[in-house]
Amino acid sequence: MATQKSWLQRCLTPKVELPGKLVLGAGSLCWLLVFGLWAGFSYGGVVPSMFLPTPGDVLAAGARLAGDGTLSKHVLASLEVVLIGFVVSSLVSVPLGLLMGSFRIVQAFLEPLVNFIRYLPVTSFVPLFILWIGIGLEQRVAVIIFGVFFQQLVMIADVSKGVQKDLINASYTLGASRRDVVLHVLGPASLPGILDTLRVTMGWAWTYLVVAELVAASSGLGYISLKAMRGFQVDVIFLAIAIIGLLGLITDQLFRLLRLRIAAWAQ
Repeated sequence: MATQKSWLQRCLTPKVELPGKLVLGAGSLCWLLVFGLWAGFSYGGVVPSMFLPTPGDVLAAGARLAGDGTLSKHVLASLEVVLIGFVVSSLVSVPLGLLMGSFRIVQAFLEPLVNFIRYLPVTSFVPLFILWIGIGLEQRVAVIIFGVFFQQLVMIADVSKGVQKDLINASYTLGASRRDVVLHVLGPASLPGILDTLRVTMGWAWTYLVVAELVAASSGLGYISLKAMRGFQVDVIFLAIAIIGLLGLITDQLFRLLRLRIAAWAQ
């Protein structure tokens, strides 16, 4: 009884580490509850199948699309769009965000425009991208870039601003130049926060995928969702949503591992 009370107290205490088995069990319980409710509502007939398919129907749709090669084609198309858009955005936003957070003049020049653009709805620019770029991969990649670039820029700039000035003053005392401070102090000190920013914005890139593929696309998970909606194939829509969530979860864990590998000192 005393042991149970101790575990309960630890669970209810802020910022206290818990055993790995307990954390894994809590996460597994959440998934069991979600799938249990889904199965209960769908198999029990509480919600009609045209609105909520059963887990078996979704698995059957996945097996059917995987069997004829359709599923892999659309998954690879979506991966291509998200990865190209995210990588291009990150290659520009990381150095520019560091400069924006480190140099007041760069911040003063860019911040008004960046703060204005980042509140604009991405969906409103889709017709413009089609007019400017045309229909194809480039237009879908542009949607991803526009959706994540300005958010990355602001968040990375905030990370750079948060670096302690004592580190910078100490480096000047030791004879470092301004270039050395940016490359060897601000950059490494900001690295954990930059990786966290990339991890968060990667999730946003997956959410903008459907927006990118809903208009004038011929492949991708967003495309098959729209096509399935027209045919009332709710099982395919659920399948596409589940795959996007799974791919997002995989990329999230990859960023976690990357942070542990190259910024372990920040744990």
